Amino acid sequence: MVAARPKVRYREISAGKDPALPKAHRLLRQSFHASELVGRSEWRASLAERRASLWSDIRWHIEVAELNGAVIGVATGTYLGNVNVGVIGYLAVSSSARGLGVGPELRSRLRAAFKRDAERIAGKELRAVVGEVRRDNPWLKTLIRRDRVLALDFSYLQPGLRPEAEPVSLVLYFESLGRARRSLPVEYVKKLLYTIWRRVYRIPRPLATKAFRRMIRDLEDRPAVGQIRLSELEPPKDTVR
Repeated sequence: MVAARPKVRYREISAGKDPALPKAHRLLRQSFHASELVGRSEWRASLAERRASLWSDIRWHIEVAELNGAVIGVATGTYLGNVNVGVIGYLAVSSSARGLGVGPELRSRLRAAFKRDAERIAGKELRAVVGEVRRDNPWLKTLIRRDRVLALDFSYLQPGLRPEAEPVSLVLYFESLGRARRSLPVEYVKKLLYTIWRRVYRIPRPLATKAFRRMIRDLEDRPAVGQIRLSELEPPKDTVR
């Protein structure tokens, strides 16, 4: 006899007092370095803003997968109306839940949420899904081979998320939901960067930071940003100070 597949429950957290919230954050701490994680208090603050109906053209989502009361998967993401994209934040699946299709289902639920946001807020179809990936992540090479994905060819930096934390060098990818793109206009990329830093990471003045200015300098004198080459995916040896 074949054992029955476990029944996984998927849902979105909408309240800061939800008991799944600390469990989800704990799962992320097992997969991400502390310098790459926002605090649990930031999550609660975002949920409080949502419940108070303070958001305008931005929506933050936290989706969880649960099995027998345990959180076995979590995914977060933000819809940004001014650039009409959904930004994938974190995605983690417990090692005990591998093979259950939890990761793909969480991605699918986030994408569906972004599409609803685009229709309700912008009155348009969602333009793209954007995400950050470590250069040494094997999944990045799989992404690059997809027709509608651009792993952008410039030195992208995630801001330090804790006091005194250094920026983290990652690859920013842009998955178009319309026609495939070979490049993006550099002015659009700058706007996207500013929006991510200012509205997703809540950096008050991005241009006042060395890391953000470094990204802008890297884009100077370029009309467009294209696909990164596979040969360039080795982790950088320098850090930003």
